[in-house]
Amino acid sequence: MEQNIQNIKIADLVLWTENPRDPISSEAKDQDIVKRAIMDEDAKWNLKKLAKEMGEYYDFSELPTVVFIDTKPVVYDGNRRMVLAKIKHHLVSVPENDIVIPEIPDVIPCNVCSENIALQNVYRKHAESGSWDPLERDIFVHKFMHKEKSIFLAFDEATHGFISNNKIMNQRFVRDEILTSSGLKLLGISVENSQLQTTHNEEELKTILQDLLEKIRTKEISTRNRRGKILEVLDVRSRELIDKNKNNQYHVIPTFMDGKIKDNNETNGKEASQKRTPRVASTKPLFFGKVLSLKKGDVNNLYRDISEMHAYYIANKPHFSDSFHSIIRMALRLLCEAASNELGLSIDDYIKKYYSLAKKKLSQDEKTFLQTNNVTDNTLVQLLHIGAHDYTATRSYDQTLGISIILGAMLSISHGKD
Repeated sequence: MEQNIQNIKIADLVLWTENPRDPISSEAKDQDIVKRAIMDEDAKWNLKKLAKEMGEYYDFSELPTVVFIDTKPVVYDGNRRMVLAKIKHHLVSVPENDIVIPEIPDVIPCNVCSENIALQNVYRKHAESGSWDPLERDIFVHKFMHKEKSIFLAFDEATHGFISNNKIMNQRFVRDEILTSSGLKLLGISVENSQLQTTHNEEELKTILQDLLEKIRTKEISTRNRRGKILEVLDVRSRELIDKNKNNQYHVIPTFMDGKIKDNNETNGKEASQKRTPRVASTKPLFFGKVLSLKKGDVNNLYRDISEMHAYYIANKPHFSDSFHSIIRMALRLLCEAASNELGLSIDDYIKKYYSLAKKKLSQDEKTFLQTNNVTDNTLVQLLHIGAHDYTATRSYDQTLGISIILGAMLSISHGKD
């Protein structure tokens, strides 16, 4: 017997404890599963919505898939409908609720089949339909279809739940385009034999993953925005760490994720199904506007030293005074002077030659940022000179940031790699 239709009492049907939607201990009873379904802390059951979609009566064309395990008829597919049926017939106790359940007979036709057929049917109906999230799908394929763990699943296990603890990471495009073998390599990460390996130390790796989490949460990378630009969307600090460590040997960090990386903006349970207005992502530009790719030489060396100093300052602000960025302003003046000297120009002439060309390469947000902070072709020379002589006049960090943005664009033209 592979498949046949049998009429089975609702009271005799056993809910599946390993339902990919919300697995529970194999020792759990129907009452335990129904309790979880009613509480619905992860918003996976949505019983009220299902009851409304069912209409006024139970549709016999939607048969539960049932497998007899040790003489017990276990529901492999159709568990949500059977939860409603058990509630309707008072076979389980539930707290007072406002779920309006349609008429359901106490005996229903079921598709009774072998476990192999049941698993194939469950996979066909749910794997690509959107009713399972990517991690649930990969767990099912590994556990029940005996396939190798996907990189996505192996990465979640190796990080002790970086994906499962952060729902925003549990998206198909993240699985298929970011947390892939090649995508992780770009970040200096690998998963080998279910172990997380990396070119970074523990704190550096946490910095990079927290940054990636934030960029996905704020949709700075998505199916509609900067798709495939994994490195480009990361903060300068993260990109510099990746570049700095790219030649390091991959190694295991045994204690990694003892302190889990968590998206504090996520909500759980029923709150998750109530959409809130998302926070607006910070619009403040990156230092130098972007990571520059300059020709080898003194200008490039100085640029990279300043970038490292700035990244360290941002990461350790509490340890510095509010005036520390004035030192960075002075360094920007030194960088501009070095670039000018290499071309046989004065700082004034260098700015006159490249400012307008550089400004055309800026985004509208960057142009607005410069204008707001009075960084123009007429003021830039004075701002650089003041930075070298009077730190008390350079206490506006945003103005320093504005100078770095236009200077970065100018350097990309005058000293960028061909």
